[in-house]
Amino acid sequence: MLTLKVIIENKDEVVRRLAKKHFDAKELVDRIIETDRARREAQQQLDANLSEVNRLSKGIGNLVKEGRKAEVDEARLRVAEIKEANKALNETKEASERQMSELLMLIPNLPHESVPEGNGATDNIVEKQGGVIPVLGAGAVPHWDLAKKYDLIDFELGVKITGAGFPVYKGYGCRLQRALINFFLDNAREAGYMEIQPPYVVNADSGFGTGNLPDKEGQMYYVAQDNLYLIPTAEIPVTNIYRDVILNDSDLPVKNAAYSACFRREAGSYGKDVRGLNRLHQFDKVEIVRIDKPERSYASLQEMVDYVQSLVEKLELPWRILRLCGGDISFTSALTFDFEVYSAAQQRWLEVSSVSNFESYQANRLKCRYRDENKRPQLCHTLNGSALALPRIVAALLENNQTPEGILIPQALIPYTGFDRIGV
Repeated sequence: MLTLKVIIENKDEVVRRLAKKHFDAKELVDRIIETDRARREAQQQLDANLSEVNRLSKGIGNLVKEGRKAEVDEARLRVAEIKEANKALNETKEASERQMSELLMLIPNLPHESVPEGNGATDNIVEKQGGVIPVLGAGAVPHWDLAKKYDLIDFELGVKITGAGFPVYKGYGCRLQRALINFFLDNAREAGYMEIQPPYVVNADSGFGTGNLPDKEGQMYYVAQDNLYLIPTAEIPVTNIYRDVILNDSDLPVKNAAYSACFRREAGSYGKDVRGLNRLHQFDKVEIVRIDKPERSYASLQEMVDYVQSLVEKLELPWRILRLCGGDISFTSALTFDFEVYSAAQQRWLEVSSVSNFESYQANRLKCRYRDENKRPQLCHTLNGSALALPRIVAALLENNQTPEGILIPQALIPYTGFDRIGV
């Protein structure tokens, strides 16, 4: 969340920048400033009262020695009155602090100045693109038909066992999944990311730390008996490794990568976009997380974008990078680039990665800090990105590489699959 200092010292700028996210912050910012004023006034009166109590208490000893009983009784009565008044002041201060926390959670992250204006996905800007869109033959079919033809993925069996959105991978489909996971992890290690194997369930504090709670609780699977959440992304457990941690300057940048299964309710999803692997409730993903100094975080973001680009290029997929507009960027992000690959049989672009800089928004919730050159704790900047999410990568690989002789495997992936084609 934004720091109180940023909101108070930059009120007009906060309101102006959040308008790009189509968020009217004026009334909320005014309430935050007023709540802070009430908190500070209560604290100032408490400090003044404490000073008076200390002065009276010291004086009482001298009055007792001098036998001035009436003045002693008067001073003790005044101390009792102040202590009683302090109870109400403490209640006011604590209520203001609770309200302050609740109000601050309602404020989105400020979009970076480079975020374009726009209302939604159609207003995102194509930043860059590459690769060659394949021209498929007359008999080309979408990936769900290929999965059935070559017995790679059984969507109906997943419905029987669990429900829609939980496919069962089989045979070469399993091997392709494992190959991609290892390919992504090996590339991450070679790029300097340390591999993490995180839990797949997290507590509410972890969800709050990355901004998934309370904003996205409707999209997360919840285990009520244990008050735990299934992770929608490895970003949550990996970033929370650094909750309540003060890093040394020499520790930065932190670069972690993690494979995990991901679980998303995808409430409200319907229509053709959910067919096959396009939108699942359970899927596999390799995530990269970086923590860096504020002055280096946008250079880190560019490195992450370049890295994800290298992955889709190695897989020989047509790709494009979108700079998300104000109406499409997430609540917690300052700047996001989405990666899409082209699905030739569906004749549409499929999102496979979002790479984002959260600046200090998550770090403030996490209390993730580092010691600067003067040894003073400062908030870090946090970043993360998919590198990559598997389902739509698999969809594009199957569709784009289908031939009468089977489905061809990209050259870079063959050492991981152990085969160069699926089928004939």
